[in-house]
Order: sequence, then C-alpha cells, then structure tokens
Amino acid sequence: MAKNVKPVPEGFHTVTPYLVQRDAKRALEFYKKAFGAETRVTMPGPDGRIMHAEIRIGDSMMFLSDEIPEMSPETKSPQSAGCVTSTTFLYVPDVDAVFKRAVDAGARVVMPVADMFWGDRFGKVADPFGHHWGIATHKEDVAPQEMQKREAEWRKKAAEKK
Repeated sequence: MAKNVKPVPEGFHTVTPYLVQRDAKRALEFYKKAFGAETRVTMPGPDGRIMHAEIRIGDSMMFLSDEIPEMSPETKSPQSAGCVTSTTFLYVPDVDAVFKRAVDAGARVVMPVADMFWGDRFGKVADPFGHHWGIATHKEDVAPQEMQKREAEWRKKAAEKK
C-alpha cells in the first residue's frame, strides 16, 4: 500500500451500503429529490446501464448500480427478488420534513413517523425501487432499564390495537 493512501478513502466510513437497482438512473434522481443526495461518481457501461455510482447523503456515502445479470446473476434488486432483505437507516435533523419529502418524491409509507421507546422519532418508507429506508431523529438517550419498560408498554399497546 502506498504510504499516503488511507485504507478508508476520504469522506467514507468503514461500512458503505451498496444498493442494486432495476433503474439506477431513475434511482439517482429519486435519492436526490427525496434525501438531498449528491451524485459523486457515475460509471455507465457500454449499454447505458449504471455499472457503479456513488452518492453522498449527509455525511455518508452509498454505492449503487443497475442489475447486471450477465455479470452477477445472483445479485438482484428487491423488485426482481420479490422481497426486501435490508433497510438503510438514515439519521437526519428533522425526520418529519425528510419523511414528507421522501413520500412527496414517490416513496410509500411503511411505518408512519412516531416517537419510539428507544429515544428516536422514527418512520419507515419504501422507495420506488423496493428498498426500505428507516428515517429517524434521535431525541433522547434512554437507559437500558427504562428502554425495557417502554418497550413492554409499546408492545402492550400494539397488541391492544390488533
């Protein structure tokens, strides 16, 4: 390794999510509109599909690409796989504003924004490409014993609603 090269590139964190899309060009536009994403790198292939793209949301980087079954047949978007296998968690200063912006941009509400027992104001959306996004603003630090008590109350209320 060269002496001046950092093992984690400048502007990145140790973990970087990589989303596979059915329409990466459209996804780039959606993430810009919904989450204020800034596209840093776009590498189109010869057929126009996005082989690799890098976006910044807040202080974090994400990668994304189109499905390219001829290169990686087991790598599919949620739309092609028919399921969701993960959620990207996004901490923001104003969860209500970002949640509304995402829904206005075309996201579907999975879980409305609410104050949660662990101290976050939290909601979840599904983007038009099948990826889920948990969006939160941390409101308070909750001690483990208090969190257990609040969780029990939360579960009791949820059971009563059924």
